[in-house]
Amino acid sequence: MRATLETLGITLLVGAAQALLSLVGLFGLLALSTPLSVAPWTLVTSVYAHRSVGHLVANAVALLLVGPLVERRTTRPRFHAFVIATGALAGAAQVTLGGLLGPPSAVLGISGAVFALGGYLLAGNVVSATLFDRLRLSPRAQFLLFGLVAVVLTATTAAPGVALVAHATGAFCGLAAGRVGLLDAR
Repeated sequence: MRATLETLGITLLVGAAQALLSLVGLFGLLALSTPLSVAPWTLVTSVYAHRSVGHLVANAVALLLVGPLVERRTTRPRFHAFVIATGALAGAAQVTLGGLLGPPSAVLGISGAVFALGGYLLAGNVVSATLFDRLRLSPRAQFLLFGLVAVVLTATTAAPGVALVAHATGAFCGLAAGRVGLLDAR
């Protein structure tokens, strides 16, 4: 669980930094918002920052459930790179596409990356690989299936204020990465 615990540790450190920043009125300094070019560092910092302690705890529990299972299949550097890449991509999708669907808002949290880790587990296991091999789905059909599964997984977390676009993006990225074994260290 080393990489998972390191990720959780980074999240807690960023949370402490957020608390200090909020004392001087700069709570939003780590949040990702559009235009992305104004504060590019927030592509990374927003992955580890959270809106509240409850938000952090919910994401930490989910990370502790899926992180160690993905860790067993990959290396620490790959795990961390995957968390950052999928978290940043999910956040960017949320602020750009989410802004088209409603009022623009900032995004915080590691849930997009956690959905990616969960998607990786779902599509990257032996049972799923066997099923895909037997079904012989075309790449286009797999793409559509992953989109549908991402939407269904996202619907399970639907609530006001939840970054649904980020969750769907993370899940889709994880499903696609799992199907090709992107993180597998073999």
